[in-house]
Amino acid sequence: MEIIDRILARFHKTAPVQTPLPEPDANMALVALMIRVAKADKSYAVQEIAKIDKLITELFGHNPVEAAKMRATCEKLEAAAPHEGHFAKLIHDSLPKSKRLNALRALHSIMRADGVERPEEENVLIETSAALGFKSLPADLARKGDQP
Repeated sequence: MEIIDRILARFHKTAPVQTPLPEPDANMALVALMIRVAKADKSYAVQEIAKIDKLITELFGHNPVEAAKMRATCEKLEAAAPHEGHFAKLIHDSLPKSKRLNALRALHSIMRADGVERPEEENVLIETSAALGFKSLPADLARKGDQP
């Protein structure tokens, strides 16, 4: 009877166990925001993914495999978060202004990674900029047409 139970059990697969998402730190929050900016135009281009992985290796010293794993985790965090304010607040509360400005520059580089700056991406960047404690986008990040 035990053999039949094992055979039948193979036909009645249970849903895989979902591992809980980690509590994000400032680094994970930044990567999740990068993903949010990249997806803002309803497209998640290969160039944007590559740029995110490159920034993870540069900013956090991860090798390419670790960077891809971190991005994958942050993709899940981003999908589960209702809005970017949660991540921006975490960064705002954890980092000094100079590092928040560097985070904003990283987000801007993601917006430009696919070669097209779209209003949806810029809107996320502007909202995030305000949540990071900046009254407006720094001049070096504003659209060329918007600069004086």
